[in-house]
Amino acid sequence: MPNFFDEMYADGAKNVRDHYLEFEAWLATQSAATVARKRAEADLIFRRVGITFAVYGNEAGTERVIPFDIIPRMITAKEWAHMEAGLIQRVRTLNMFIHDIYHDQNIVKAGIIPPEQIFRNAQYRPEMQGISVASDIYAHIAGVDIVRAGQGEFYVLEDNLRVPSGVSYMLEDRKMMMRLFPELFARHQVAPVEHYPDMLLDNLRSVAPIGVNDPTVVVMTPGMYNSAYFEHAFLAQQMGVELVEGQDLFVNDNAVYMRTTRGPKRVDVIYRRIDDDYMDPLAFRADSTLGVPGLLSVYRSGRVTLANAIGTGVADDKSIYPFVPDMIRFYLSEEPILNNVPTYQCRKKSDLSYVLANLPELVVKEVHGAGGYGMLVGPASSKAEIEDFRQRIIARPDGYIAQPTLALSACPTFVDSGIAPRHIDLRPFVLSGKTISMVPGGLTRVALKEGSLVVNSSQGGGTKDTWILEN
Repeated sequence: MPNFFDEMYADGAKNVRDHYLEFEAWLATQSAATVARKRAEADLIFRRVGITFAVYGNEAGTERVIPFDIIPRMITAKEWAHMEAGLIQRVRTLNMFIHDIYHDQNIVKAGIIPPEQIFRNAQYRPEMQGISVASDIYAHIAGVDIVRAGQGEFYVLEDNLRVPSGVSYMLEDRKMMMRLFPELFARHQVAPVEHYPDMLLDNLRSVAPIGVNDPTVVVMTPGMYNSAYFEHAFLAQQMGVELVEGQDLFVNDNAVYMRTTRGPKRVDVIYRRIDDDYMDPLAFRADSTLGVPGLLSVYRSGRVTLANAIGTGVADDKSIYPFVPDMIRFYLSEEPILNNVPTYQCRKKSDLSYVLANLPELVVKEVHGAGGYGMLVGPASSKAEIEDFRQRIIARPDGYIAQPTLALSACPTFVDSGIAPRHIDLRPFVLSGKTISMVPGGLTRVALKEGSLVVNSSQGGGTKDTWILEN
């Protein structure tokens, strides 16, 4: 009996779950040679199209294709309805929280979150205090990481509200599956995701500055050496808008303009894929060559919209994550639909004692860490690694949280030895504007190493197509 929830098989045996029956029957008819040929075709096309991911510090090369697995991850309509409701509730709350801390700070006054957790947070931006943003929306695009554990219940593992990435892989994975296996889509009613770029553009246009009826939207990238540059270019192309770098924009007369061959053009909405620190060298890092001098002043006056807003990072920091269920109760007077993973805050003495005594069984994360870095997976670590991490925690306990090692659900995956279960998570993308919307699905990431729980692309993870079944 496996100690994790298997997405395709029930009872730890070969009892196929109902929504996988049709697929399993099809899979049984596929020869190893056919599968190998299709996998090679997918890899070749991804490489040709340029669907790559830059890995910093990787001596083997700066770019590689993210491994794509041809066995989809399937979710029933009922499961998706539950997840969607929980995601909308959560993102709505997080937007209310960010607005609150930059305005009335009611949640702090109510004693629900200690003020130092917010105002000493590296992601808190005092420059945003008292500033009104379009429609009071801060996190226009949110990527919420969800895992399945235990008997199949869903948990939110992480909120990504700064510059969440991965949606291009969701879209390209679907396109690839439809190209390789059109017959599968004839057998299943799979909810579409290809309209995401249109939905994203509508969402961005809906939060244009007041009085702008036909807004000009751009995607702002740090440039071609960024790890997610493919996605920046892909989304700009799919939305039919310009892809710009900081040097393509300038501020004049309290407005932002784009340099074009026909002269300056006013820009109203900037979907930025650059961290706060680099957005405006006059306001943040003076050495930044990626941003636009004077941009913050235009933003503060309400004459340009930034998506996501400056200062959203304070709400997706791992030190704030444990408070999200209380935020939902505070702002909405509702119980959370999706639960957090139980979390120990090492800044608390009792939690710290427990964590230090149980490091081999826990996952410990840096509160500002990302991409699977700055993290200890106790059961998979050596004694030396655990002791090294112990000293780090003791030296700076407020910099860490810890969680039980969840037995992430697994989905059959093609690996070198054949088909074997590999652990997965899911990142749905939630769009907030005049309304909150999302396409049915998300990016399923898979840990390709046997037993590994780290699904991040930068750590060797792969991706799968995510099917929300409508029947």
